Amino acid sequence: MKTLEIIGFKRANLGKQQSKELRNESFVPGVLYGGQEQVHFYAPAILFRELIYTPEVHEVDLNIEGTHYRAVLQASQFHPVNDMLLHVDFLELNDNKPVKVDVPVRFIGNSPGVMAGGKLVTKLRTIKLKALPANLPDYVDVNISELELGKSIKVSKITPENYEILTNPSAPIATVTIPRALKSAQAEETRGKK
Repeated sequence: MKTLEIIGFKRANLGKQQSKELRNESFVPGVLYGGQEQVHFYAPAILFRELIYTPEVHEVDLNIEGTHYRAVLQASQFHPVNDMLLHVDFLELNDNKPVKVDVPVRFIGNSPGVMAGGKLVTKLRTIKLKALPANLPDYVDVNISELELGKSIKVSKITPENYEILTNPSAPIATVTIPRALKSAQAEETRGKK
């Protein structure tokens, strides 16, 4: 897992008014939980760009006024209209305590259905896992080399390695759809055989 440093400052006042003032000055309020105590902090909004606007999972080195915490992003809240980042929640990592995170999916192999003219449609971009911090993968590999036209690959096809999959096993990860032109060609082929 990649590591990213975020430098923040402790918050004295936790009210809505101070949160609003922080956001107006391009800071994002946040909270760190899961350790001995909850830590309320704020950090410059620009530091979250690489963490939030990427499909990758990062371990975060939260540097709050010189105290370092190992954490992982648990939740982020955005403004419904302008997509401004409003709040972040971090979970402190403990080497002996499993964490739940969404890990991106990476497709490997070549699908025979795509080579035959189908289109690969991604249904799930991430899969929720539970693992010890040391066993968290950067991504989950999904082999699509047996994915035929009109077929789907489900979460149950993934073989977990030192982690537990929490996403529904019957949920489709990807499907190879049959384009309309290919469907009509197949229909004419079957009519011609009759």
